[in-house]
This record gives sequence, structure tokens and C-alpha cells, in this order.
Amino acid sequence: MLENLELAIQAAYKAGIEIIDVYGSSFQVELKSDKTPLTEADKRAHRVIVNELKSTDFPVLSEEGRDIPYEERKNWKRFWMVDPLDGTKEFIKRNGEFTVNIALIEDQKPIMGVIYVPVTQTLYFGLEGKGAFKIAKFNGALGNVEDWISEARPLPILEGERPFTAVGSRSHPSKETTEFLDDLTKKYGQLNLVSMGSSLKICLVAEGAADIYPRFAPTMEWDTAAGHGIVLAAGKDIIDHSTGERMKYNKEDLLNNWFIVR
Repeated sequence: MLENLELAIQAAYKAGIEIIDVYGSSFQVELKSDKTPLTEADKRAHRVIVNELKSTDFPVLSEEGRDIPYEERKNWKRFWMVDPLDGTKEFIKRNGEFTVNIALIEDQKPIMGVIYVPVTQTLYFGLEGKGAFKIAKFNGALGNVEDWISEARPLPILEGERPFTAVGSRSHPSKETTEFLDDLTKKYGQLNLVSMGSSLKICLVAEGAADIYPRFAPTMEWDTAAGHGIVLAAGKDIIDHSTGERMKYNKEDLLNNWFIVR
């Protein structure tokens, strides 16, 4: 399984190079059928990742290649779930808060997650049974995954006391989330709220910089799968707010229910 983790990290890093190339240009923005934005960076990152992952026998379900019938994918025991550019709105705003997300799903559960932040070159990754890790400046240097693990910081990173901290979406606030945060403020007396884009919100909980991330607004499975793999490896979880159970993947409808990362 370590060779698959190494492959996913290399794919995410190479996709990040393509994204940064577009980021520095005067790119165009299209609208997909669901009215969400699409850029050349999304397309180029998708192509790179699919090309890198094709050496495995696992199928790929990507945001930019989502039209695979459920009748076909429902029989997948293990597959890659990819968001080539998570946080396209943040990319368009040029605030740096966007990521490359790659997860390996087995029996509806993420057993591996890789999240790469192209602007800061920050790498988060986790593997079931191995743990979760962060590298602050990953430059894609030659080596193997064991070398990368040896230089990474294990997650969570616990650094002193702080107020109870919640993280929320920068581009997708909701009334229900506000009410939930108000309840937390009453419970803890003091609440530190951090607003951030993309799957970086999940990473903050994984690394111990935040305690909770409530999401009471629409997301898709590829938005959360990689982050879920990382928080699981860090000893945390993403709970489906509707069922009270761990969130599942490769459902017939790829839309997530509301959830809480904690």
C-alpha cells in the first residue's frame, strides 16, 4: 500500500505544478452545468492525475470525470476518488486556499488521503495503519514515501493550550452553521472561529489546530474523501449529521449529507 501512497503524492505534486502554471496567467473561467466554476487548471490537473494513477488497477472517480453510471461503480471494491482542484472559487480569487485532493476508497471508507496545497507547497497525507503526516515545504524531491514520512511531522500536532476552535467555510456560509457555532460559544464560553477555503478546513482539524468543523451546506464526496482519509489516520473522524455514523463514499447520489469533522 505504501507504493500507492507514493504514487498519489507524486500525482498531487505534479498536478500542483500545472495549477500554479495557470494561476500565474490570465486564465478564463467557464461555468459547468451545475453552475460551478471551471478553469484550465482544473482540466490540466485532472489529466495529470488520471495519467499518473492509471498504472494501478483501480478505477478513478474524479470531479472532472464524474459521469460514471452507478451500475458500473457500485461494484468497485477499491478506487481512487479525486478532486483535481478543490476550492476553484478560492483559486479564482487568488487567495491561495485551494488544494489537490486524492483518496483511495475501500468498501465505502477512505483508507488513504493526500492533500497538496500548491501555493505553500504544504503536503498532508494519511494511510490507515500508518498514521497521518504533514510536510510544510514539499518540493517533490527524489526519494520514496518512507523518506518523506521520516521528514514529516506526525498528526495531530499538539502545541500548547488555546481556546476551543472551530473552522468554517470562507465561500459557503449557512444559517444552520451559524446557529451551531452560536451553541458552541454558549457551551465553551469562548470560541475561536477560523474561516478558510477548500479541504484545508479538514486539515486544520487533523493537525490539531482546530477542534471541530461543522458543514451544514452542500458538498460532494470528492470534496471530503482525501481529508477524511487523513483525519481517520490521525485518530479523528467525519460524522454524517443525518445518521450519526461515519460518512460513506460511492453512494448512488455522490452528494454528501451535512457532516461534522471532530
